[in-house]
Amino acid sequence: MEKVREWFRRYASDPQVVALSLVLLISLVVLLIMGRMLAPAIAALVFAYLLEGLVMPLRRLGIPRNLAVSLVFVVFLVALVFILLGMMPRLSHQVTQLIQQLPSIVSKGQEALLRLPEKYPDLISELQVNDLISTVRSELAGLGQRFLSVSIASVLGIMTIMVYVVLVPMLIFFFLKDKQRIIDWFTVYLPTDRALTSEVWRDVNIQVANYVRGKIWEILIVGIVSYVTFAFMGLEYSELLATLVGLSVIIPYIGAAVVTLPIAAIAYFQWGWSAEFGYILLAYGVIQALDGNVLVPLLFSEVVDLHPIAIILAVLVFGGIWGFWGVFFAIPLATLVQAVLKAWPRKAPEMPAPDQV
Repeated sequence: MEKVREWFRRYASDPQVVALSLVLLISLVVLLIMGRMLAPAIAALVFAYLLEGLVMPLRRLGIPRNLAVSLVFVVFLVALVFILLGMMPRLSHQVTQLIQQLPSIVSKGQEALLRLPEKYPDLISELQVNDLISTVRSELAGLGQRFLSVSIASVLGIMTIMVYVVLVPMLIFFFLKDKQRIIDWFTVYLPTDRALTSEVWRDVNIQVANYVRGKIWEILIVGIVSYVTFAFMGLEYSELLATLVGLSVIIPYIGAAVVTLPIAAIAYFQWGWSAEFGYILLAYGVIQALDGNVLVPLLFSEVVDLHPIAIILAVLVFGGIWGFWGVFFAIPLATLVQAVLKAWPRKAPEMPAPDQV
């Protein structure tokens, strides 16, 4: 207890530590308590933060901020319309087709499994295969029920999407247009002695800006290259699989391995054990190798100095708290924790007495 009291005496009297702790605590409480209510505003703030990376280069070219914001906002709206009216209907159509094909896919997979005991009688028994088939059928039945419940609740989902489509772009525009006014208003309520907080923010801003904007480009490039490759090789559901490959880069180390399963499954049910099946897996492996060894070093100039174990733990923890957005921002949030620990004052080493020197 004495050490705990000593720790509090040392840091509770430091106004910078108190200011940083208050900012972090209030931010966490607001996110946990009001996160769902403020979801449109938080989403708009994230997109505005990303689009600021396009506004600043235009400002350096001498373009007035209002004009730069307008140009970037128009580009954002065009991209949003393309996603909503171009990509989403096609993806929805491919998902529907895949669900309709599931019975035949399951039947073909069942036939392949039933042949395994004949080929490898010492390794696999017919009882094991039947148990596996029963388990897969029950899981697919549960998946169908969940899909039906989602379809019944889709009306509310459509209403929510409509609110986001109208409200979020409006908030993004005002966040970009009145950025300085919002920052000035917000800083009025911060403690005056906030040097430590500013130091943490500068460190986090450099790494987070590089990571998030680089990750957006990585998703786009990997997804487009995957779609062109799959479509050229004639793989079914190319757009759906390419979208999964693009989104898989959000989760380091795990996403690429998980997405391999649907790609291999669809390729197998389309071609069986053939050369085309091997070519698809080889092409996917080449895409992943180029992404990890060429694209990532080019996009991420400021390397996030986090151990792989820390990254995986951050994905598990923040993903469990905030779902998709928690997974997407797991590394930036882990970077924030690392920056706080790095900037946190430490006890100065005790100097030896003069007679000990």
